[in-house]
Amino acid sequence: MSEPLSDSALDQLFRTARTYNGYLDKPVSETRLHAIWDLMKFGPTSANSLPARIVWCVSDEAKAKLAAHAIPGNGEKIRAAPVTAIIAMDTEFYEHLPEFFPHTDARSWFAGNEALAETTAFRNSSLQGAYFILAARALGLDTGPMSGFDNAAVDQAFFADQPKVKSNFISTLGYGDPASIFERSPRPDFARFNRIA
Repeated sequence: MSEPLSDSALDQLFRTARTYNGYLDKPVSETRLHAIWDLMKFGPTSANSLPARIVWCVSDEAKAKLAAHAIPGNGEKIRAAPVTAIIAMDTEFYEHLPEFFPHTDARSWFAGNEALAETTAFRNSSLQGAYFILAARALGLDTGPMSGFDNAAVDQAFFADQPKVKSNFISTLGYGDPASIFERSPRPDFARFNRIA
């Protein structure tokens, strides 16, 4: 049985963690990118589907290509960040289920059912995107997840050779600059949006 995390760990992951709009001029090593994946891959997904596919835009060329398909404010953030990750989803994730979920013929649940496969890919790649954020925070990094980009154009620019892979959302990544954040927006208490049945 696991013990609760310390208050300082909970602060780092949730309470004092913030979404950053800018970063310090400090590179993020490729080793760190591997470390994020090596944590986030352990987060649960349906039938261990693991549909997320990530492009880590590190070069100026890759960031410029991505920024060209974002709204202007987001484009500026993408160009300035040390890294921007495209969190995408493989809608044919089920082809890997014989390896990742060998207990039963899970591939047959999705093959030939495009709507179910897309829904499952979207839901679980979104979960993996949340694991990405928490893994980055756990490793001392900060993120700036965002929409505000042309998914179809990004898919054409980065996944033209993988037509079954589609972008979900993007996130900048680095060591956050405290000057780039706003005052924290309100968060509701339990009673407002929850009920125990």
